[in-house]
Amino acid sequence: MSEATVLTFDAPSKLGKVAAVDTSRVLIAVENAILLPRAAVGSLVAIQGTTAQEFLIGMTERVTRQLREQTAQPDPLSPTTLTMEVVPDDALRVVLVGTYRTIEGSIHNRFKRGADTFPQIDRDCFLIEGSNLQRFMALLGKDLDAAQRLELGTFAIDQSAAAIANGDKFFQRHAAILGSTGSGKSWCVSLILERAYARKHVNIVVFDMHGEYSSLATDKSPIASAFKIAGPGDLDSPSDNTLFLPYWLLNREEMLSMILDRSDQNAPNQASRFTLHVRELKEATLIAEKRADVKATFTVDSPVPYELSALIDKLKRDDTEKGVGKNGPVKGEWEGRLTRFVSRLEAKAEDRRYGFMFKPPTSTLKYDWLAKQISSLLAPGEGKPGIKIVDFSEVPSDVLPVVTGVFARLLYDVQFWMQKEKRTPFVFVCDEAHLYLPVKDDADVVERQALYCFERIAKEGRKYGVSLLVVSQRPSDVSRTILSQCNNFLILRLTNDQDQNVVRHLMPDSLAGVLDGLPLLDTGEAVLLGDAILLPARIKLTLPRIEPLSATRDFWKEWGDLASDPAAVRAAVETLRRQSRAASASA
Repeated sequence: MSEATVLTFDAPSKLGKVAAVDTSRVLIAVENAILLPRAAVGSLVAIQGTTAQEFLIGMTERVTRQLREQTAQPDPLSPTTLTMEVVPDDALRVVLVGTYRTIEGSIHNRFKRGADTFPQIDRDCFLIEGSNLQRFMALLGKDLDAAQRLELGTFAIDQSAAAIANGDKFFQRHAAILGSTGSGKSWCVSLILERAYARKHVNIVVFDMHGEYSSLATDKSPIASAFKIAGPGDLDSPSDNTLFLPYWLLNREEMLSMILDRSDQNAPNQASRFTLHVRELKEATLIAEKRADVKATFTVDSPVPYELSALIDKLKRDDTEKGVGKNGPVKGEWEGRLTRFVSRLEAKAEDRRYGFMFKPPTSTLKYDWLAKQISSLLAPGEGKPGIKIVDFSEVPSDVLPVVTGVFARLLYDVQFWMQKEKRTPFVFVCDEAHLYLPVKDDADVVERQALYCFERIAKEGRKYGVSLLVVSQRPSDVSRTILSQCNNFLILRLTNDQDQNVVRHLMPDSLAGVLDGLPLLDTGEAVLLGDAILLPARIKLTLPRIEPLSATRDFWKEWGDLASDPAAVRAAVETLRRQSRAASASA
């Protein structure tokens, strides 16, 4: 861009003068009635600053016209007759968003967020439109080099200008994509993944709850690798992309949240024996593997393999073992106190729905298995896509929070303990976050385990190169702690009052007016605001090259064209019985 001044105004573009000022909003008395119809909500206004080289930039949030009566000019033919006339009082209310300077030191045409000074009464105000608007919108991404540019679409107020966010700032301090069902969230996620794929060493893990992003891995020009948490149909002959989360990866609290009934009067005894035996079994593994260095400092939460059957045998022995008294056998110290605990553990272990955890292949008991599994996700190797789509669709809903929490915690812990100079930053894309990251007050024991992990990442992750991209259609059901840590937002259409209120509470008061139009956004339109972009803006998202499998069905049309298929219904019933979409040889 040349060093010519971006904003140049003449007399016809003058809108009016400053009439009132508070800490973030300015009231403009409009003098040029011709410009008022063009000053729509969301349009930009330039207010003359303290010097000729400075303009304060505001975004219109309210346009008003009031009529009042006043004495008309005397008629020369009837000078003694006074008449009344109705005249309009036009006004604009704008919220200050930044400061533009034609020159600042050696830098020409600089726009920065925030106002260094407040407008003065009677300062001239100008509507930014036409060529001024085009040059100003182009200015927003001028300082970003090619390595930082994240192009998302076009600005609604100037569709010739690309909406470019700072890719570094977008991911550095977490981001959220929020919008009602059908508003275009999945397209938005796919678009961001496509843009990220252009980076040579991109590292993103997508939590896919419904299998809708599998198209990114199966397209003829794929941009991602597909993984799947093992379902009941994957236990006997798992494929290479099947992921297991064996029980020994869970820490003490995660395991107990699944099998311990805390209302049981023997719960403290059950937790105590479980902890003791798990630690003994992990220690035995370390001794067998000759890992004396690890044995010296490991804890019960360390991810060390052990046999589940050995744990159950130890607990059963405690539950049935008699004590020794003076006159012969007496009731043992733990006898009968672990019965229900063992039963719950055995029930989980035998349920094929939980096979990804309790029935993993024998290879998962090998000491070096974990490093290989984590490497396939964080360091897949040359020639393999750095975007990993992990399908959680066959994970039972009652343990989904624990599974997502364990999965995220493992990757985060590895990043935490890695040498600082060796870390490659990565992002968790938490699709349908309301399913496993609920508001803490509404969370049960299982859900709180996942919350603890993700909230830790939200608070500390940026220090270790781990970021969250939270995606949800119900922000009112998502942890406030996690959303409050997000510094960038792509907000699509939101029609629910509770969801809108949650979003407003996350924003500064000065931006509340920007969000008033959320229910009116078209599909694929979003409000983009946060650290990644200088100017909060309404944008039209670019369609991704590879569409996710989330298209809205055309009910009325398909009712006229598509007949129901009885064979497909019968096949679905068998799939339901198998609890797996994998093909069955005995269908």
